[in-house]
Amino acid sequence: MKQIYFATKNKGKVATVGKELAEHGIELVQAPLDLPEPRTDDLERIAGEKVRFAFEKIRKPCIALDSGFYVHSLNGFPKAFVNFALETIGVEGILRLTEGKPRDCAFRNCLAYLDDSLPKPLFFESAVNGTLSEKRKGTQKDYFWSDLFFVFVPEGEDKTLAEMTPEEYYAYLKGRRVDSMSHNFGKWFSARA
Repeated sequence: MKQIYFATKNKGKVATVGKELAEHGIELVQAPLDLPEPRTDDLERIAGEKVRFAFEKIRKPCIALDSGFYVHSLNGFPKAFVNFALETIGVEGILRLTEGKPRDCAFRNCLAYLDDSLPKPLFFESAVNGTLSEKRKGTQKDYFWSDLFFVFVPEGEDKTLAEMTPEEYYAYLKGRRVDSMSHNFGKWFSARA
């Protein structure tokens, strides 16, 4: 089995991405580094800086990713500043800001990969459209990426990610593989000689 390192402290991201990569014969090893967070809303730039930093530290093939959450009626807020928004106003604050407004939103993700054969990182991106629920719903699970799982209802679904059982969540992920950054990265990586 091929092995790569994932530079993140987020165990939920490791669980989700690791499950997808395992299907491509890739073992994911968590590298819980303190990564730089550039002050920009450019996901590719953020993911690229993270993976460069991680590669310099561990000197092994690695990935890093950055995600943004975009509420269209709020001019895209909070964009790539999800952690700041959740630490300050929380999901309840985001829900208050959208009262009486359209609730369409999207997660955007960018996975960056780097190893010693590449002059610069390679990027794999995906987006998941959906809506904000009216209130916080569901229960905490070990594969959560953030508290936004309590309020995000993916397009075509009628539950928040937090309301889904683990089986429903992983079936949902499997159904959207064609758009998945980790699935597309896994296909590319496993095809390398």
